[in-house]
Amino acid sequence: MTKPVCLVIGAGAGIGGNVAKKFALEGYHAVLARRSDEEGLHNLVAQITDAGGTASGQLLSATEDGAIEHFVNQVEEDIGPIDVAVYNLGAQIGNRALADTPHKTFELGWRMGCFGLYRLAYVLTPLMEQRGHGTILVTSATSAVRGNKGQHSHAAAMGGRRMLCQSLNAEFGPKGIHVAHILIDGAVDAPDTLGKMLGAEMFQKLRETRGGEHDGLMLPEKIAETYYHVARQHRSVWTHELDLRSFSDTAWWNHD
Repeated sequence: MTKPVCLVIGAGAGIGGNVAKKFALEGYHAVLARRSDEEGLHNLVAQITDAGGTASGQLLSATEDGAIEHFVNQVEEDIGPIDVAVYNLGAQIGNRALADTPHKTFELGWRMGCFGLYRLAYVLTPLMEQRGHGTILVTSATSAVRGNKGQHSHAAAMGGRRMLCQSLNAEFGPKGIHVAHILIDGAVDAPDTLGKMLGAEMFQKLRETRGGEHDGLMLPEKIAETYYHVARQHRSVWTHELDLRSFSDTAWWNHD
């Protein structure tokens, strides 16, 4: 029997990679795509196969015209029908004042955060609709619900991502396609995202004060368990939106 396919766009060492591992170990064939670091991609695939799962992957420039569409069609043709698609592509371009956010930089955030999801849905939902089922899980961020100074591009991209998820849910939910918007409202213990943003020294200090036994950093492998749970929900109790954070973090709606 052919395994169901879980496609992860944005499969780094944090959320995306751990989601791929979780689904693979639960019986899916995981297809991993990431923008760069081919060696890291191969390492993730090897970790999955060494643990008894099956996986494949390739580099993907998601902002390139036609790249997402070609990749989805290639997976469907060469591997099998995509049962679950995870859009985990980040859109963070750093903390920038408006005057320091050129047009192209702002647009890049939108292309990664919103337009890429639109393109994935545009090519994949007709295939899922023909089959009568499918799941699209979308990683989001606090910026989707709360703007902040220096986050003009990110807030616009993630706010658009959230509204696009709601629109997709309204159209395709009744057709059997589960669309879920998963808001990550906190710091994730991920070296290739938060670690790169903070730098190795600051990231290590954060791990020492909030990570480990403190449970103050969100663990990607625990986040992955929620993704799998949402994907396996019965359609009578589908979740469309949920937010995750460490027990010690202040929720986005309680910030000053």
